[in-house]
Amino acid sequence: MSRQERLRPGVRASIASAAARLMAEDGITDYHQAKKKAARQLGLPEHTAFPDNAEVEAELRAYRSLYQGEEHEERVAALRQTALELLDLLGDFHPYLTGSVLEGTAGEHSNIDILLFADSAKEVEIFLLNRGIDVEHVDPRNERVEAVLVIETDTADANLVVMPPHLERVALKYRDGRPRERIRAESLRALLSE
Repeated sequence: MSRQERLRPGVRASIASAAARLMAEDGITDYHQAKKKAARQLGLPEHTAFPDNAEVEAELRAYRSLYQGEEHEERVAALRQTALELLDLLGDFHPYLTGSVLEGTAGEHSNIDILLFADSAKEVEIFLLNRGIDVEHVDPRNERVEAVLVIETDTADANLVVMPPHLERVALKYRDGRPRERIRAESLRALLSE
């Protein structure tokens, strides 16, 4: 076994820990960007094997628990309450909460991620505009997504990811292959009452 292979678990853990700190303190929300920056800060070569997103997420949970404790719990609760209000508002579009707010890793720079299943993004946009809610469009990062509409709330911006109705029953995954959890309003309401 080469020296590089023996060091790999320690190096991966160091990158995961540094990436989690960057995400928590600097507001980086992209896992790959955080890992890349962490490796640079640690003086590691570009071809270093990165930890997977689950490893960074575990470190992020630990970091937030250790250094941000009660403040973090209050922030996540506030974000989840706002998400519940949005799920209730958008009920006609079969909404699901997903992402860092659901997972409990959201920070002050995080957005609320909501999946919507509608015949067209235009009908969602018209629904919001009729209620005086301004909408901004951002480019989708997945070809199955029809549109991503961003709305501003008092707590955080919300990404409304509009997908065709036939994809509602399809299990979505993160880029690293892990299943992407999602919940409806009823489940979020139960989570908030715990």
